[in-house]
Amino acid sequence: MDPARQPASDKVPDKFDDDDYPAYTMGRAAEMLGTTPGFLRSLDEAKLITPQRSAGGHRRYSRYQLRLAARARELLDEGISLDAACRIIILEDQLQEAQQLNAEMRQGR
Repeated sequence: MDPARQPASDKVPDKFDDDDYPAYTMGRAAEMLGTTPGFLRSLDEAKLITPQRSAGGHRRYSRYQLRLAARARELLDEGISLDAACRIIILEDQLQEAQQLNAEMRQGR
């Protein structure tokens, strides 16, 4: 088949389902979360999320990172400090990963 006539889904890697693909600019991410770009920068400084950079140096966020940022916002709204919120989120993420690994290992028995 002529490459020019292939369906678009065959030409472009399927990034729409990739939770780690940095698809969102800082402005769009802040808008989606109902926060400010400064809030996202503070999460970067706290090392909770490390956005990728575009060729021009602009921060780009993935859906996974936006979920972490939304959870941080929830915890901050509950009165938890940024440092404590970041630690809670990291521990929650590690627990989920361990539970998933455990479930996969049980299926392999």
